[in-house]
Amino acid sequence: NVSDADARFTDPEQAAEFVHLTGVDSLAIAIGTSHGAYKFKGDPYLDFNRLKKVGELLPNFPIVLHGASSVLPEFVAKCNEFGGNIPGAQGVPEEMLRKAAQMAVCKINIDTDLRLAMTASVREYLAQNPSEFDPRKYLGPARDAIKGMVAHKIKNVLGSSNKL
Repeated sequence: NVSDADARFTDPEQAAEFVHLTGVDSLAIAIGTSHGAYKFKGDPYLDFNRLKKVGELLPNFPIVLHGASSVLPEFVAKCNEFGGNIPGAQGVPEEMLRKAAQMAVCKINIDTDLRLAMTASVREYLAQNPSEFDPRKYLGPARDAIKGMVAHKIKNVLGSSNKL
């Protein structure tokens, strides 16, 4: 029997047992992240003590965080400014992701941030160029927005600059 709160999180001992029994290459664990643009109803929380324990039980084993986008407010605002409707979206603060990356986590999934960057760019372009219908025109800036987001995450959040 576990509490409702603990039921949503990875049990470190079970994670270690699972890795040893299955021989998996990496493991996505639950420490408070979730998919989508609405990750927290209250204050953002990641269970770093749980992550530390997993790292101790599985030293040098690749740990993954799914659903770890920051849902940066400026991209939510841009989406909404140009016709989107995603009020109250909230992600994992970047400083929390940086801390996780300095611990046992080696891969952080940020798909929602990439989709927000692209969608904000496409919405802005089409709003400013309403007669345009050539995807090559609005997807170019959208690709640039994704490249910018990826560069920001690599350099400022994930700590992966200049690493092989």
